[in-house]
Parts: sequence; C-alpha cells; structure tokens
Amino acid sequence: MRIELRDVSKGRAERALPETALTYETGRATLAAAETEQRPTVLGLLASGRMRADSGEVLLDGKKNAAGIRRRVALVDALGVSDPEAAVTVAGVVAEELMFAGASPNPFAARRWLDGLGLGDLAGTPIGNIEPAARLRILLELAALRKGIEGLVLTSPDRHGGEPQNWWRLAKEFAERGYAVLVIAGRASQSVLEEER
Repeated sequence: MRIELRDVSKGRAERALPETALTYETGRATLAAAETEQRPTVLGLLASGRMRADSGEVLLDGKKNAAGIRRRVALVDALGVSDPEAAVTVAGVVAEELMFAGASPNPFAARRWLDGLGLGDLAGTPIGNIEPAARLRILLELAALRKGIEGLVLTSPDRHGGEPQNWWRLAKEFAERGYAVLVIAGRASQSVLEEER
C-alpha cells in the first residue's frame, strides 16, 4: 500500500495546513513535520482519508480512494479526534478498542491483553498518567487489532514528552511488521532524529 499526498493544503490562505507533500508506504516508517497545535491533526486527518483537502490530492496506490484509505488506515492518538480521555483507565481504553476490534470488551479481557504486552500493572492507571512509550505502544497495538488495518498514522507523539527515539523505534517496529507508518511530529523532534542518522 502506498499513500501519496500531493501538495495538499487546508483552510483559508492555507492557515490550517500549508501546502504539504509526502508519501508513506507498506514496510516503511515515514516522519513528517507539522508545527502548531492544529496542523498535525489536520495532516493526520488528510493522510488517513478522514478529511478532504482544499487543494492537492491524496492517492491510494496511484488512485483517488478516500473510502479505501479510511478502511485501511488507523488514525492514532490525534489530539481532539482519536486520543483517549486522560482520566479513563488504561483498561477502559483497551476494553473499548477490543470491542471495536470484535473481541470481548470486558475488564478481564483488557487485563489479559495488557498482560500479553507486559503492561498489566497499568490497567487501573488513567491513561493520561502513564509514560509516553507505554501509552504509544498500547495505542498502536490496539489500532493494529482492527480488521483490515494496513497503515498507522500517529500524530504528535512528542506532545507527551519523552525521547523521540522511543516513539521512532516503535514506528520502525510496526513498519517491520508490515504496516505503512506515518508519524507526524514537530520540527524539534525531527531535528533530534536526523542528528542520529
């Protein structure tokens, strides 16, 4: 799967998102920079087929197919769109996502699932209070459970703090597992990761 954003923009005078071009594809982790509180989410919505661009186009394997992108790409932790409420327990977040994935959504199933990740001790903790690496691991793994998902768009992982290398390692791990992974982060995180390459 290959998703290409060709010179997309959003908003009057491109205020919501200036003209942006990028490609992400199966088996690869791609990092895109977007600044301000709103732009990473706008870019994530466009890249996951959930918002129409005001200019430019979004292509799936060379063709316009927003519905196909929506079916195959999960938008992960997008501020105000797909991020879990900070006060909800980790077990609560997991149980809800298990329901969407067609699995048993009860607290026992959620705890077993978390135990499988080695994170069972976090079950009763509000998700807003866990370390960034654990939060992102949980949310990415849950998104990957959904039927038909081939791509993951992770927005603003740097807003939770922690080292950029930690979430970038996660992104690469999911790419190695066969997903098309797009991570949208700030330029400071991008600079840190570029220095290590």
